Order: sequence, then C-alpha cells, then structure tokens
Amino acid sequence: METPLVLGCFTVATAALGGRYAIGAWKALRAIPRTRRFYPGGFEKAMTRREAALILGVREHAVMEKIKEAHRRVMVANHPDGGGSHYLASKINEAKDVLAGKAKRPDSVF
Repeated sequence: METPLVLGCFTVATAALGGRYAIGAWKALRAIPRTRRFYPGGFEKAMTRREAALILGVREHAVMEKIKEAHRRVMVANHPDGGGSHYLASKINEAKDVLAGKAKRPDSVF
C-alpha cells in the first residue's frame, strides 16, 4: 500500500518541478530581444525615399523629429569613431538628407 502513495507523491513532485522549469524557460525566452529583419539588398546608385526610410527604419513620410531620432540611433551604432564604417556613415547621413528634403536628386529617379 505504501508503493502507490510514494509513487503518487513522486509523480506530483516531478510534475511540479517540470512546470517550474517550463515557466522559467518561458520567461527566459521572452526576455530575449526580438531582432528586426533588415533590408537584404545593397545600396542603389541614387538613393530613393524608400531606401532612405529602410536605412533609418522609419516610414517614408515620417516627421522630422522621428527622422532625427532614428538617424542618431543608427549613427551611434555605426559611427566611424566607434568602429563603424565611413561608407555606412555617409549612407546614413545621405538617408537623413533625402528624407529631410535636402539632398540633390537626379530627375531620372522620380
């Protein structure tokens, strides 16, 4: 008679520990930041508003405040003084200029 009782207690304890482990694993999995998918293509010869928006991670018709925030965030991550590329930094600056309307655009693009 003691065997079913011991077996039942062992089963309940195992289920409780397994549940505790599963909850901990779920919390750890949710704590991992989700990465965003980036534009897989290369740069175009003449930067368009679409490409500039993809580089900065904003909408094509975003307000200037959002463009400035996105530019700062991306430049901090890719600044040449911090180990980033000069080429990427120039493309990021060009993207900001295109979205701000300050860049010279060839007539053939639009």
